[in-house]
Amino acid sequence: MFVYLSKLLPLFVYPLGLVTLLIVLVLVIEKRNRFPRGLLIAGLLILWLAGNRWVSYGLARSLEWRHMPPENSPTAEVIVLLGGGTEPGDPPRPMAEINAAGDRVLYAAKLYHEGAAPLILVSGGNVEFSSERSSTPAEEMTELLHLLGVPSSAIWLQPESQNTYEDALYSAEILAENGIDEVILVTSALHMPRSLALFENQGITVIPAPTDFTVTEHSWETSFNPRLGEFVINLMPNASALNLTTNVLKEYLGMLIYSLRGWM
Repeated sequence: MFVYLSKLLPLFVYPLGLVTLLIVLVLVIEKRNRFPRGLLIAGLLILWLAGNRWVSYGLARSLEWRHMPPENSPTAEVIVLLGGGTEPGDPPRPMAEINAAGDRVLYAAKLYHEGAAPLILVSGGNVEFSSERSSTPAEEMTELLHLLGVPSSAIWLQPESQNTYEDALYSAEILAENGIDEVILVTSALHMPRSLALFENQGITVIPAPTDFTVTEHSWETSFNPRLGEFVINLMPNASALNLTTNVLKEYLGMLIYSLRGWM
């Protein structure tokens, strides 16, 4: 019981849970003004749905499970590794670091060492209006790949792209210059549907190699067959689920915009 309460009670103290609780209290106390009350109810529903684990997992699964990792190690001339999984080595960091999507770098190195391809094309530049980074994702991925045993001679840099469309565009130019039209594409599972479509639109044959899965078979089964305590906890919105929902919506919005622009 203590372990259960230690997980449940903090949810009402964390910002998301506290705001939800306060909105519910306002709705209970204030019943006169219908329009403001309606807005509060709409806001509460959006907050609860977006921060609900079942909703966020369902949305994420709709993208992540479209392309599964190959059962056997694939082969091609180049592995294309998309940026987004690293942070610059600015002090007090001792080196370039990986973030939540850092599995991209690890998986690309694994595929390289398995002999999937003799080259890794690292793709990722800085957004021109942002001054947050002192190095490009391509440079950071290169540093980390060196630590993972990938030599400089096996790495091609593409440090100019500022979004996924440019990842595909500029990478395709490098590949065309070297007579290559088939690649193994490594990126996060959530990001793979949009990325794959963009690269294929550039005339490249893509072998998808997704990683960084949020929804696994185990987490899916346990989430939808929870114990009573887990069920109660899952009813409360949480920041992790809200962040996941936001990332899924970002992907779907990106797919819509890119489609309207004829990029995919």
